[in-house]
Amino acid sequence: MAAPTAGDRVKRVLGIDPNDKLDDSLYFEHDGSYIEHEPSTADFLKGMLPTTSGVKNYFTELFPFVKWIFHYNLTWLMGDIIAGVTVGFVVVPQGMAYAKLANLDVEYGLYTSFVGFLLYWAFATSKDITIGTVAVMSTIVGNIIAKVTAENESLDPAQIARSLALISGAILLFIGLIRAGFIVEFIPLVAITSFMTGSAISIAAGQVPTLLGLKQINDPTKDINNRESTYLVIINSLKSLPTARLDAAMGISSLVGLYGIRMFCSYMGKRYPARQKTWFFLSTLRMAFIIILYILISWLVNRGVTDPKQAKFKILGTVPSGFRHTGAPDMTTELLAAIAPEIPTTVLVLVIEHIAISKSFGRVNNYIIDPSQELVALGFTNLFGPFLGGYPSTGSFSRTAIKSKAGVRTPLAGIFTAVIVLLALYALTSVFFFIPNAALAGMIIHAVGDLITPPREVYKFWQAAPIDVVIFFAGVFVSIFTTIENGIYVTIGAAGGVLLFRMAKSPGKFLGQVDIHTTPRDTIRANAHLEKGALESQHSHTAFLAYDRFDLSNPDLKIRNPYPGVFIYRFGEGLNYVNAARHLDNLTIYVYKHTRRTELNKFEKLGDRPWNDPGPRRGQSLDNEEIASRPTLRAIILDFSAVNFVDTTSAQALVDIRNQFDRYASPDRVEWHFANVQNRWTKRALVASGFGVDSVHSIPEGGGIEAPGASFNTTGKGGYAGPLVAVGEAADSDSAVIAGKSASVPSSGGSSPAVGEKGLGDGIHHSPAAVDIEAAVPASRSTTRGTARSGNVRVVPVYGINRPFFHIDAPTALKSVIRNLEGRSSDDSS
Repeated sequence: MAAPTAGDRVKRVLGIDPNDKLDDSLYFEHDGSYIEHEPSTADFLKGMLPTTSGVKNYFTELFPFVKWIFHYNLTWLMGDIIAGVTVGFVVVPQGMAYAKLANLDVEYGLYTSFVGFLLYWAFATSKDITIGTVAVMSTIVGNIIAKVTAENESLDPAQIARSLALISGAILLFIGLIRAGFIVEFIPLVAITSFMTGSAISIAAGQVPTLLGLKQINDPTKDINNRESTYLVIINSLKSLPTARLDAAMGISSLVGLYGIRMFCSYMGKRYPARQKTWFFLSTLRMAFIIILYILISWLVNRGVTDPKQAKFKILGTVPSGFRHTGAPDMTTELLAAIAPEIPTTVLVLVIEHIAISKSFGRVNNYIIDPSQELVALGFTNLFGPFLGGYPSTGSFSRTAIKSKAGVRTPLAGIFTAVIVLLALYALTSVFFFIPNAALAGMIIHAVGDLITPPREVYKFWQAAPIDVVIFFAGVFVSIFTTIENGIYVTIGAAGGVLLFRMAKSPGKFLGQVDIHTTPRDTIRANAHLEKGALESQHSHTAFLAYDRFDLSNPDLKIRNPYPGVFIYRFGEGLNYVNAARHLDNLTIYVYKHTRRTELNKFEKLGDRPWNDPGPRRGQSLDNEEIASRPTLRAIILDFSAVNFVDTTSAQALVDIRNQFDRYASPDRVEWHFANVQNRWTKRALVASGFGVDSVHSIPEGGGIEAPGASFNTTGKGGYAGPLVAVGEAADSDSAVIAGKSASVPSSGGSSPAVGEKGLGDGIHHSPAAVDIEAAVPASRSTTRGTARSGNVRVVPVYGINRPFFHIDAPTALKSVIRNLEGRSSDDSS
């Protein structure tokens, strides 16, 4: 006997049997067969430790520009210049307009845009996206500033916005650096579209008072509060319509002009396809054209005005030249305490907009973004942006669409946009003095209009998943009647709740057997009553369909029971602590309904019967014909094709139901077979629970432990030789074809490691043991891909022979069950 290890001693101290081990490969080592070793804690820890190549790849991925910058060429340069300059003409007026949404001076919008375009390209995995000021994020920042300053007027709005960007950027950078970008997948599309639609409606409604120059009906000296709930802003705007001023002419005409130019250019592009590119660029420049036009009109109307308050309509006023707010944000304890509750909302909005847009354009333009790396880029931009005066920035949908259509080639196009913004900051600020506020409001309304989800998209939601439409409108209505922030949480919370509900109520299916033949579709259409003999091919295979036909299978199709007392159950959406009880309760109810106890008269006295199985009424016979006609429970086949992980709760639930069925079928035993178990840790959990291995562990008379399944031998009636295992052609079978021999055990060369070796650190014992395919498989199956082989082909087991109750698929599992049951029947009769 081997000396006890340190682990064995620890087990004894803890009261654990040292012989209680998962790995029973000892029983099979002597025959040289392929066996499975369970993954160990060391394997788990080894998988968590970084490798040299992994560390190298990590740092390479942090700077993705290295992969393409050395291939840069003149063609790429021209495309980037055109796209970058085009976006630059759009971002300057947009940046100033969005800064007004954030309750900041307009120059902060230019600072934010400049930093985003200057820094993003080095970390980008998307060539299309543009980071800068956006309407939704600016509105969120404006709401936060309004809320914080209302509670503490001494705090500077600019410092609030810059501190918010710095902290949010640090959080995003950390998430990206630890490569946790997968968390963005928890935000579903319906939540994103609902949030964007609700935000767009709220922003547009909030700009109407500025567009029309409205004042409060009760106090004409005060503007309408556009930071209230959207429905209140709409009501107050309607009440204040009589107070509209000259601003309305500037605002409405600018809005009509923007839509008119876009519609005209779109029409001309369709009518003259050869000049479609030209009309696209003209449409793209509409914002720059409108802002220049209205600067000229405003200058003519307000010529000689030096104080913005003396203008005939509201104008922008003085815009300082250059960077006037550089340096670290002044983050006091008081300021941090005030903005701390708003950080989760800020981070969430930054992530939603950026990742959703970048992934969308990646799919359109045939490339894949790395969410973790995008969070690094977004975090880095927001972390360093505040040092130049920037506030929270993220990806812009409208500018990204323009950049993509303009033919951008690489992320370096952002540098050329940054140059345009820099020129505007130093050379055009004096011109910005005359920009009408109403024209900026019209630009904002025009920009956010594209964020509203059109009815055709909502209808697609209805066709795909009606519950998503409910979530969509719930988020929109909450945004309108409360705040945009609440709309975010409602949609994400509702979507998460629906996901958990679906997991908890995921329907498992009991499967029946169907023999499937294939035939051309036209043969079916030409024969209303097609006979089996008329099929072109008589080859068939076994398939399994749900008895309830919820999959819309033909109700005329015959689905038969696979074998008396054998049940095949397929899990719907995994097996975990959320749905384990439901799945196994359904399994128990169904099995009890369609089987009977092995011993009908097991209880001698009426009082011995359990309360939930009281039996027939007094005076009635226990030998009820309907019950007696049912089969006894023989085997359960669980299809794990939808199961990737088994937790402790679900594993214990399986153990409990196994014990329950064993008592129900006593003195017979119920076999448990598993099909399509793909995860090695799932196998480990099942083996630890006593599944997957032979149910017979007999002790020979001479002492010692006999190999599992050794009691099944070829000398029994019917030549039964133990459980079935799936085998397949060996990888080196072409070089191992031998004629006239029954088996071949090659040397350690070739693709199979020698006995006792481990394959590439996977923790699995590889053995070259093989059998003759002619001896193991019927002659009719001894061909591969329809081509006959001369001689014999070496085959190897698919899975370890020490785990014979794990099967590659459900048909193989059923074959094994039937063979085991018939083998047991033969042994019993002998």
